[in-house]
Amino acid sequence: MPGSFKLATWNVNSLNVRLAQVLDWLAEHEPDVLALQETKVPDDRFPLAELQAAGYHVAYSGQRAYNGVAILTREVTSDVSVGIPGFEDEQRRVIGATVRGVRIACLYVPNGQVVGSDKFEYKLGWLHAAREFLRAELAVHERLAVVGDFNIAPAERDVHDPRRWEGKVLFSDVERAAFAGLLDLGLSDAFRLFEQPAKVFSWWPYGKVGFPRNLGLRIDHVLVSSTLAGECRECRVDTRPRAHERPSDHAPVIAQFELQG
Repeated sequence: MPGSFKLATWNVNSLNVRLAQVLDWLAEHEPDVLALQETKVPDDRFPLAELQAAGYHVAYSGQRAYNGVAILTREVTSDVSVGIPGFEDEQRRVIGATVRGVRIACLYVPNGQVVGSDKFEYKLGWLHAAREFLRAELAVHERLAVVGDFNIAPAERDVHDPRRWEGKVLFSDVERAAFAGLLDLGLSDAFRLFEQPAKVFSWWPYGKVGFPRNLGLRIDHVLVSSTLAGECRECRVDTRPRAHERPSDHAPVIAQFELQG
């Protein structure tokens, strides 16, 4: 369906803790789609009624205390899917849905903890499986948006101090190569389709200096297929929610499209 299409992604780091902030943000920005990560709520306790009252349909997949993903849409979705086909994983990290002809894949990529650790190896295996999954999605969806917390800063300009982060988790060579492998499928980083100010980040560690001094990383992304790349008109990070009391450590990323039909 042609027309304006606003897509956003936000790691909320506990939906129940941040529900009022999410509802306020939805009322202010009115996105067509908001993908959430780290909802940290089991399905039987998901705040469905509150989000529906705000005017959104919701697809969700969660678990207690960890992980969890959801897709909120103004219009009814179709073809909701959960997980990566063929990749057995108890962690709820992937959900997909189609709305207005746009296929949305919401990802919460593993953090990896420390380079060389078991959790880091899990992250690399997960990314390999995700790449094959997205290859298959691209083969059948002309308009594909892969959004979420990737836990990877792809380039030096996405890190407040590249020398400090070099070789560490979130910015190691192997993680950045895995991210590049996703782009090689035919995806584009929507944020980098446009000229951007320097030192724009989407995540800052908790503490007194991280956000106030902008000591962050850009690890939350909107990757788009070639058709969506041609229809993208803007992509930006909304840093204002990070300044709230009891904020998520992440900020929303917003992409605006003009669908051509």
